[in-house]
Amino acid sequence: MSKHMGPGSQGKPQKAKDLKGTWIKLLKYSKAYIVFIIIAIICAIGGTVFTIIGPDKLKEITNVIMEGVMTEINLDKVGELGMTLVIFYVSGAILSYGQQFILTTVTQRVANKLRRDISEKMNKIPLKYYDSTSHGDILSRITNDVDIIGQSMNQSIGTLVSAVSLFIGSLIMMFKNNVTMSLAAIVATIIGFILMTVIMGKSQKYFSAQQKELGQINGHIEEIYSAHNIVKVYNGEKEAINKFEEINERLFDSARKSQFLSGLMMPLMAFVGNFGYVAVCVVGALLAFDGKIEFGVIVAFMVYVRLFTQPLSQMGQAATSLQSAAAAGERVFEFLEQAELEDESHKTKLLEDVKGDVEFKNVKFGYNPDKLIIKNFSMKAKAGQKVAIVGPTGAGKTTIVNLLMRFYETNSGQILIDGVDTKAITRENVHDLFCMVLQDTWLFEASVRDNIVYNKTGVTDEEVVNACKAVGIHHFIMTLPHGYDTILDDKTNLSAGQKQLLTIARAMVENAPLLILDEATSSVDTRTELLIQEAMDRLTVGRTSFVIAHRLSTIKNADLILVMKDGDIIESGNHNELLEKGGFYAELYNSQFEQVEA
Repeated sequence: MSKHMGPGSQGKPQKAKDLKGTWIKLLKYSKAYIVFIIIAIICAIGGTVFTIIGPDKLKEITNVIMEGVMTEINLDKVGELGMTLVIFYVSGAILSYGQQFILTTVTQRVANKLRRDISEKMNKIPLKYYDSTSHGDILSRITNDVDIIGQSMNQSIGTLVSAVSLFIGSLIMMFKNNVTMSLAAIVATIIGFILMTVIMGKSQKYFSAQQKELGQINGHIEEIYSAHNIVKVYNGEKEAINKFEEINERLFDSARKSQFLSGLMMPLMAFVGNFGYVAVCVVGALLAFDGKIEFGVIVAFMVYVRLFTQPLSQMGQAATSLQSAAAAGERVFEFLEQAELEDESHKTKLLEDVKGDVEFKNVKFGYNPDKLIIKNFSMKAKAGQKVAIVGPTGAGKTTIVNLLMRFYETNSGQILIDGVDTKAITRENVHDLFCMVLQDTWLFEASVRDNIVYNKTGVTDEEVVNACKAVGIHHFIMTLPHGYDTILDDKTNLSAGQKQLLTIARAMVENAPLLILDEATSSVDTRTELLIQEAMDRLTVGRTSFVIAHRLSTIKNADLILVMKDGDIIESGNHNELLEKGGFYAELYNSQFEQVEA
């Protein structure tokens, strides 16, 4: 039931990811919006410049007031400087708003593009990737990881640019006003820089582990929820809960450590800021007492110290956000960089008006190259024949169908349709030649009609009704509240057999020249099975059909029965011929007959 778990499953912190490399990838990924990002950065710098100039004007106001305390305060001058200060701050606020608006729009566009690319990538990755990766983990990359990237870019880029600009600008203005007081403030903040760097280095591996464990817990929940009936039947609740607790505990541990270390940034920077205030006040008081500076310089420095230490806190927050983005981005790009199926854009050959001759020539295949499942498979099916594939579990029956549909590529050998190697045409062309009914039904939340005509245009209502009548489900559909317009969702109770009949009707509407039935009647009762069998007999007329079945009574009328064992054909012929041989097929058939009699 569960998929293979990743390397983080042992509870150890993940190796720190390449923060710089991941952000280079993100910036390259965002190159379409680079002009807007530059504009946002300019707005951030502009807003910061106005903020930095403010304290200098505040110093002038203070000096004007101090000069007029003993005589008369120049209110006109104070009003003029005050109005200038208001204009500066309002301009800074407008620019900051513009920067935030642009970055929010850009980051959401990037997140939107990431989701689209992941969705497209999912159709380009070989099926073997999904065989070894939890579906919940993939969903976590699309939702949690992409959201974290979007939020981090939105919060980090503007904050980081503003903080750096504010830090450098404040430093320049402080040195402009007084070198001694500037050095006192700088010494107080060097400690903050050192500690912040140490904390960032320690916390990155825990951010990576946090995202990994989040993907695993999503995968576990998705699997348990989708199979909750099986969990109940086998009393697996305790084991499922224990597994959840194990992953949840690892997630708690990595999240606690990462958040604790990143949470140290704010109190650390607050301490540095307060220490800077004390240093400026003491040094400023001594200089003012000696008459080396004016009182307005101290007032300006009080503001500049706040502006100087504030960016350290903001840079700490941005660094924390960047670490989350690096961990999430690594997982997203790991998925986007997965090896893809072979590019087939160069293939121009198109199979149309197919008769239906199918041939396997010395086909060998293994899901792992070192372990072959199909060892040397050869067979011919003439157009219009009904070919049944039978054998014990693990014989390779479904694998043959997967190769025929090119869901997997053969290790060697050829599969020919009308004499054309399926590798010479595109996968899309191959898929267009088949209609398929699987053991597992698949219906989506839409009307009955939309489910039946899925992804096929030009289908009339009459064709839909005729297909449903052919499989014996028309009467049931008409009893639904809105007939063929009834939306199939969680509130619509359909039996497994009714769902299967709908998928069979879908195959009839598809009207492709080749047909695959993989245990199509396994989920229905005996009476429904007879109805489906009659419908299938009509459906297979004029089509080459491949039927995988465990119930041998359903394939007695097949033109050719292939008996498989351990990846090889050990017997072939029609039903009567195989019974007369008294071999493996006869043994299988008689054992089922005896079970029915019993």
